[in-house]
Amino acid sequence: MSTRLDNLTLILADDHAIVRMGFRLLLEGVGARVLAEADSGEAAQLCMHELDPDVLVMDLSMPGCGGLAALERILTRKPAAKILIASAHADAITAERALKAGAAGYLCKRSAPDELLRAVGLVASGQRYIDPEIAAALRRADRPEHPAEALTDKEFNVFLQLAQGRSVAEVASDFHLSPNTVGTHLYHIKQKLGLQNMAELAMAAVRSGLIEV
Repeated sequence: MSTRLDNLTLILADDHAIVRMGFRLLLEGVGARVLAEADSGEAAQLCMHELDPDVLVMDLSMPGCGGLAALERILTRKPAAKILIASAHADAITAERALKAGAAGYLCKRSAPDELLRAVGLVASGQRYIDPEIAAALRRADRPEHPAEALTDKEFNVFLQLAQGRSVAEVASDFHLSPNTVGTHLYHIKQKLGLQNMAELAMAAVRSGLIEV
């Protein structure tokens, strides 16, 4: 029998309309109420500023500043916000970043529908949820080193954006930084990861499962 989420209020943030629709149908089918939908990190921040849902269900890979930066900004403004990350990224490092940044839960999108309902219910009740596959990877002390482990949180955010093909100017605008600051982050990223150019940066992200091709 499916989890009941009667009267629970939610915001859904994902840049794929079909994903939002699927989530909405699942969640409203068990009694929850979706207050708003967002298709970017900035839109998610605006929705959270204007509304006060029980849970924000948010993707990481979205246009603009993306989900990780949005997560940090939302929690700076609303420390008590309950945010469940629902992402296609199934690697432990990305999940660890999100959880350390304050996410209350991390769900892989390839999980079964009932797992989404379980995750939302646990996060809404004040508990932490970690996808079982991710939890197993986090427990493995011998997991392969991830290239982004060497980066600071700010560098990692910039790394993700640049790896998806965004320009230094676009990233600077999204993060409210000067292009020189983003350029400095890029220099440090290349030095730490042993990369020569943007193509190698993108390939490093693909090999690590951070972006899909």
